[in-house]
Amino acid sequence: MSRISYFVSDFHLGLDVVDSSRDRELKIVNWLKSIQPEPGNLYIVGDIFDYWFEYKTAIPKGYIKFISQLNVMCDLGWNIEFFTGNHDMWQFRYFEDELGIITHKSPIDIRLQGKRMIIGHGDGLGPGDQSYKIVKSIFSNRLCQRLYGSLHPNIGLKIMKYISSKSDRENDLYKSWQGADQEWLAQYCERHPSRDDIDYFIFGHRHLVIDYELKNGKSRYINIGDWIHHRSYAKLENGNISIHFYENPNAQISFTNRTRT
Repeated sequence: MSRISYFVSDFHLGLDVVDSSRDRELKIVNWLKSIQPEPGNLYIVGDIFDYWFEYKTAIPKGYIKFISQLNVMCDLGWNIEFFTGNHDMWQFRYFEDELGIITHKSPIDIRLQGKRMIIGHGDGLGPGDQSYKIVKSIFSNRLCQRLYGSLHPNIGLKIMKYISSKSDRENDLYKSWQGADQEWLAQYCERHPSRDDIDYFIFGHRHLVIDYELKNGKSRYINIGDWIHHRSYAKLENGNISIHFYENPNAQISFTNRTRT
């Protein structure tokens, strides 16, 4: 029997909005405990932390319940893979060295349960958003990382928290679906050179729950939403992907163009 795979993103732990970060962390841990009994694959698709800079000898304070739960699941045989997002791109080797969790800095192309899929956070993909792409190239520069790492953690993390909170106030991630011709991730999927061979594109970043069937009538772009507004995740079982909401009965898919299940 193939292992069930789960996909989740955009916890933004450290950000107090809608609910507190501590309350959100407890909900996440309870959800992880609910799926824990049968070991499978867990893909954590970016922006798990609202701000993060990993020093050689220090990491941001907090999140111990969440990290401890991941450790328990790894010990039970779960395969857990972590993708950095635009808020936690400076996550380096802590999860790999301490927990054995593979960390990805860019999207991956894999097969699961006979389905080919592209998985990634989604930031900087597709047309547009040129200013962010420039910022990302700077933040990804090794020299810039070393220079920032020379700051005392109390100073560096305070600056990062401020930058992150400013970004959260000014971004437009919480807007509704803008139409396929305006959605950068939808355009990325439609223009992907191998799109006809790909069953699922799975991204986060957008903070909307999206199930978009590409124009080829075969491939699907799945955006797994967030845990600020939706508490959503995707589940791959027997080659079929489905979207679920954890203890959020009023939540619903933000956009879908599919007429069949």
